[in-house]
Amino acid sequence: MSETSATSRPASPETRRRWRDDLRLAHTITDQVDRLTQARFDARDFTVETKPDLTPVTEADREAERAIRERLSRARGRDSVLGEEMPTTGSTGSTARQWVVDPIDGTKNFVRGVPVWATLIALVEEGQVVVGLVSAPALGRRWWATTDGGAWTGRSLSSARRLQVSRVAELTDASLSYSSLSGWAGTGRLRGMLALIQSCWRSRAYGDFWSYMLLAEGAVDLAAEPELELYDMAALVPIVTEAGGTFTSLEGQAGPFGGSALASNTLLHPAATQYLGTLTD
Repeated sequence: MSETSATSRPASPETRRRWRDDLRLAHTITDQVDRLTQARFDARDFTVETKPDLTPVTEADREAERAIRERLSRARGRDSVLGEEMPTTGSTGSTARQWVVDPIDGTKNFVRGVPVWATLIALVEEGQVVVGLVSAPALGRRWWATTDGGAWTGRSLSSARRLQVSRVAELTDASLSYSSLSGWAGTGRLRGMLALIQSCWRSRAYGDFWSYMLLAEGAVDLAAEPELELYDMAALVPIVTEAGGTFTSLEGQAGPFGGSALASNTLLHPAATQYLGTLTD
């Protein structure tokens, strides 16, 4: 099992500089989007629709994605963009570089006035997520990473601290975060999840992006969800792995491409996989 989604050999200095430029662009875009989404969140002046998959969407989701796409089209016009809220697949562009966008991760929180929601922006290049940014303006928090560049949190690139996962080595000492139990039952994996919860020292449903950011900060040691889309996970991967963690699907596929997520401080990954990758209902 591969432990990270990073490339197998170090990137060249030129490539790293390009990724840093991409990260600066992501920060600039997110500054704009944060003002938009925070204003809508504070005003509560939006209507809520239900998508075909029965998840909610608001005008704020669509406005945020439109703003991101417009900025990327000007600054990275040849890159493709995959987003959650645009028509059909939401993919445009023609190059192998693809930006993956979730304009508001945690829409259910957003519509209920819970401040745990964020904009997720990632860049995938040659099948690897090389840039990830998560911005949660209602929490006043932002996290980011580039491959080989470390994972960071702070208000800006110039004012940040480096992230490091925990060193907890036993499940009996571990803190586990998840979103809800209903998804585990729906995918036939509730038995394994409950067994893992019972094996851990502590479990809490922080949910969505926040579980993985707390993991990267070393505040929790495991995070897992049974069913996710690429845009739910892509931005999280480099932040977790550059902080020293591991991000795979429940079956062990590295990165955000397996349709589910198991993230850990690396030390706990084999033990957690034994529960979530093998025990079914």
